[in-house]
Amino acid sequence: MSTPSLENVGDYTRQVVDFVHDLSFNDLPGEVIEHTKLVLLDTIGALIAASNSKYDAGRKLTEFVRGLGGRQESTIIGQGFKSSCINAAIVNGTFGYYCDIEAHHPEAVVHPAATIVPTCLAVAEREKVGGKELLIAFILGTEFDCRVSMALNPRVLYDQGFHPSSIAGTIGAALAAGRLFGLDKNQYPTALGLSAQQTSGLLAWKEDFSENSRPFNHSIAARNGITSAYLAKLGFGGPPDIFEGRYNIFRAFAKWQLENLQTLTRELGNNYSITELAFKKYSCCAFLHPGLDALISIMNNHNLNSADVEKIVLRFPKNGTELIDGTDLRSHSAQYILPIGAHDREVMISDILFDRRSEPGIKRLVKNTQIIGDEKLDVKFPEKYASVVEITTTTDKKFSKRVDYAAGTPENPFSADDIKTKFIRLSHAVVDDSTCRQIIDFVDSIEQQEDIDKLGELLLGNSGS
Repeated sequence: MSTPSLENVGDYTRQVVDFVHDLSFNDLPGEVIEHTKLVLLDTIGALIAASNSKYDAGRKLTEFVRGLGGRQESTIIGQGFKSSCINAAIVNGTFGYYCDIEAHHPEAVVHPAATIVPTCLAVAEREKVGGKELLIAFILGTEFDCRVSMALNPRVLYDQGFHPSSIAGTIGAALAAGRLFGLDKNQYPTALGLSAQQTSGLLAWKEDFSENSRPFNHSIAARNGITSAYLAKLGFGGPPDIFEGRYNIFRAFAKWQLENLQTLTRELGNNYSITELAFKKYSCCAFLHPGLDALISIMNNHNLNSADVEKIVLRFPKNGTELIDGTDLRSHSAQYILPIGAHDREVMISDILFDRRSEPGIKRLVKNTQIIGDEKLDVKFPEKYASVVEITTTTDKKFSKRVDYAAGTPENPFSADDIKTKFIRLSHAVVDDSTCRQIIDFVDSIEQQEDIDKLGELLLGNSGS
């Protein structure tokens, strides 16, 4: 059996491995570090909120993990116990995307934080690594989650029925876990090969209205990425080069072109994808956020309440309407989410997990909300989700507003205080105020922490069973 070696891989693969293995904390600009800490805190807030015992996915997954057993090495967030890092990835990976309120990358159309944070927390806690290494792993996993999705072309993946967040997320998770496991350079190609073999995640969740399998795709990515990296560390064999080998990932998922490979390494180390993530204000599909901003702005500026609204029209890029138009999946349904926004001026996790369409005010607006695919808005989609909302009132007044960049995007950013306030709001139902403040303080100084055991303890919660 041949020994894995960087000598057997192509130039692009070697560049990826060199970057992942060699990146040091001192290489990272201060603004990237500070931004990464905010993304970490924001994601932890989403994880805590999703662990609330009133939501069924957490209860079922907790029962699943307790039934399997496992070494007590990584925290099952909010459930009061620890299990194996693989089990933690399964539960916490699902929590990552359950609320649909964590940061996403508009151009890559992925939710890397939902996969990479659970991956990093699980492995870092098991390996007893420090906060600096966790941040580096999070940055690296996010980088290649985004780059792999863009290299494969998320539009192509969606057209073929694949979920980019899961496909690319598995690769990103393997690299993040590999960094935390301390792989040497010759082990990374195997980790990549094994992760590519395990890439999965269909858009079939669009027809699962329980909202369980949608976030489960992120747990698949976290679990498989960790598995790949650990097997590589143990010397398990795998495909030597899934970026440039004969049976490469592009051959499997996309029409191969040289530019696919170039996307993996272009400007590597000069720009960091984690700084391009968009924070989310609402608990729903990111495609709906500009429309919600426009809708709520119109209502606030004209002192309207939901009873004043006769009709809502959302004009959206034609190429993206399939995901949000006419679906019964509440988190992605424009006909459901916009009426909630009109009624409450917000959309939170309970709104997507518990059906409110029987409420008279919501029910009326659901019937009177229309989506129009507008080719004029396609120009920069999916990098930009340009949206136009038109409201007709019960007195036949008409208002219109266009929003190109939702609140929380790099072009329309949240402040650090905005993110901390959001974190407290998401977390308070599961952990007390003192614990919230301790988590904020820990993340603020995470690069000074020798290991993250204390963070794991803070994230255990009090729910027990």
